[in-house]
Amino acid sequence: MNAEGTYIYCLIDESREVELCVPGIGDRGDPVHTIPWKGVAAVVSASPIIRYPVSKENSMAHEQAIEAAMRKGYTALPVRFGTIAENNSKIIEILAHKYDEFTLLLEQMKNKVELGVKAVFAEKIIYQDILDQYPEIRKQKAALESKGPQESYYQRIEIGRMVESALEEQKKKYREEIIAHLKSYCCDFRLTHRLLGERMIMNAAFLVDRNSELTFDQKMDELSQRYRDKVRFKYVSELPPFNFVHLVINV
Repeated sequence: MNAEGTYIYCLIDESREVELCVPGIGDRGDPVHTIPWKGVAAVVSASPIIRYPVSKENSMAHEQAIEAAMRKGYTALPVRFGTIAENNSKIIEILAHKYDEFTLLLEQMKNKVELGVKAVFAEKIIYQDILDQYPEIRKQKAALESKGPQESYYQRIEIGRMVESALEEQKKKYREEIIAHLKSYCCDFRLTHRLLGERMIMNAAFLVDRNSELTFDQKMDELSQRYRDKVRFKYVSELPPFNFVHLVINV
């Protein structure tokens, strides 16, 4: 039988013991609550001391506890997935030992949210644009029409390489334009390298002050109108600041 510990989801700005009304990680439904110390609190639940697999269910439970704290208006500092302290006393010890670091981070993240922006080229439009803008590709493609598959095999490979290179150039151009349009309305931004599919232009996170969130929304609407035939946007708001704070707590 595994020993019992305390799973840590995030740190928040709270001086009281609070119930967050969401079930904790795992299948036991342990309540999520806070362990406070001088205005900083760990959001936790009871848990066996085990290594949790990074499954969809476990990741969602971890994130939902953080989101529950944010819905109550707290500033949340996400803690690395799978962090389990041996007991509540250990958590108090950690909060006391790193109090200055935690309070500084909480102040830096106060009143800020992460907004996610993904941009993907519309398939038919971008490849037609490449033919229109790159005359050498257009010329090479036209030359293939009179040749059979075997005769044009290597030429088709070369055209494929040219299209791939042109697509990367277009992605870079659009990415720079989108970021230039948004960066004045955020505190910080991160571009992730996880691009899904060859047509994805960018997968970005923006850290935005809540007072600027409406303006940022309007800027996203402007982008959607500007590129409405060419680019599809996925815009997700009110996210925990996973891309800007990722506390690793040694327990």
